[in-house]
Amino acid sequence: MSDFLVSALLAPSRATLRLIRFFMWLLVYAGACLAALVYLLKALGHVLRHPRRGCCGQPRRKAPSCLQDPCFGQHHFLHLKTSGLRLHYVSRGEGPLMLLLHGFPQIWISWRYQLMEFYHDFHVVALDLRGYGSSDSPTNLNSYTIDALTTDIKDAIEALEYALHHPSQLLRSGYVFLFQLPWLPEKLLSISDFQILKDTMTHPMTGIHGLTDDELEAFLYSFTQNQGLTGPLNYYRNIFSHFPLQRQELTTPTLLLWGEKDPYLESGLVDSINKYFVPGRLLSYVLPDAGHWIPQAQPEQMHHYMWAFLKRFKV
Repeated sequence: MSDFLVSALLAPSRATLRLIRFFMWLLVYAGACLAALVYLLKALGHVLRHPRRGCCGQPRRKAPSCLQDPCFGQHHFLHLKTSGLRLHYVSRGEGPLMLLLHGFPQIWISWRYQLMEFYHDFHVVALDLRGYGSSDSPTNLNSYTIDALTTDIKDAIEALEYALHHPSQLLRSGYVFLFQLPWLPEKLLSISDFQILKDTMTHPMTGIHGLTDDELEAFLYSFTQNQGLTGPLNYYRNIFSHFPLQRQELTTPTLLLWGEKDPYLESGLVDSINKYFVPGRLLSYVLPDAGHWIPQAQPEQMHHYMWAFLKRFKV
């Protein structure tokens, strides 16, 4: 069969895929504009209530004391063989590797309770992902794809010497659409000295319970450094490049802890995640009193489930 005939037969399918992709991005940017309007009104409200803070985040030139507290572990850097980037991490203990990866708006110190809990039995390592904290921050948007992240994790392990179907969830994840826009999210999040981020992490109902002023400053210190918000947001800007997701048969034994009161992610997503695993490989628990920040807000509960899960594999 000639190349011309093959191309002719495939032309309708290719045109359909392009049309689907066009409408998908149209919906994404419509959601982005709506989310931007909501966050713009929120940011303007902060400016009106706190005019002295100005429209930009205040620079933090001195690291908070908790970032240098030796009780969490030792600070190191590793060089990734694939990308050549340098990642910062904090480690404590000896034994099998326990690699801890944070999300947004977090850094390695999000895992401070786990660094102190598991170091007797494990080599506990809390990374600053690329773009965060003291790790290297590439400026290219394509440096923050899921493939780049998974390659970083693989390289990090080797370097450490160890071989949307629910509309209500779309509303909860409105910030994801906002983050698709260039430069505007960075500006909105930094207005009134990062008040939106402060509210996110300290809200009495949905924030991190027990977060001290020093620990809050540890997160803000990271985001006030040069391009400190752009790298973290670039991960979100690449999310829709991977849709539609291909169904996989994941076989690695996995523990999933979910907060029933999570304001950003519905507990119904647990069943969706389970579909990607071979039966019996995902052990999931929905914690009734937990929110979005389980490692910091409910460390005792998290440690209970983690110890029970890890003891299944101890020789």
